Amino acid sequence: MRRVIAAAAGTVVGLIMLLSFKTHAVPTTLESRPAAIGDPSTTTTTALPSARSATNPAPNATTTTTSPAKTVTVTGTAASTRYGPVQVQITVTSGRITAVDAIEYPTARPRDVQINQRAIPQLNQETLAAQSANIHTISGATYTARGYIASLQSALDQAGAA
Repeated sequence: MRRVIAAAAGTVVGLIMLLSFKTHAVPTTLESRPAAIGDPSTTTTTALPSARSATNPAPNATTTTTSPAKTVTVTGTAASTRYGPVQVQITVTSGRITAVDAIEYPTARPRDVQINQRAIPQLNQETLAAQSANIHTISGATYTARGYIASLQSALDQAGAA
């Protein structure tokens, strides 16, 4: 009988401790996000590591100048993935990403096409919303998303230097 009471009391105490546990949320303020390319109003200098490697040299950047705003179109380095290379091209106008397009991604198998028809538009949309390479991977398209992010970071690095 004493064992039953001790087990019940231990269970109640453990349950109370578990339910009273408070997690601490990570603050997601504007200051913790990476700054947009060339945005002079932002003071943060957070940057993601570059995706450049010795085997993938950086392609040339094309610069187009209009009267008030500077527009730069840059193609990132192709990132190798398990299923094929992924390469992203961005257009930056006045320090903001205005267009993003995956110009190369795996299409060798029907499953690759199916996955990427869903993933690429989502990755493009997230990039425009985040204005950085700090985006989430897409469930079911992890390899493509990782390659996309690496190529996107390469393009952002080049756009910052242009």
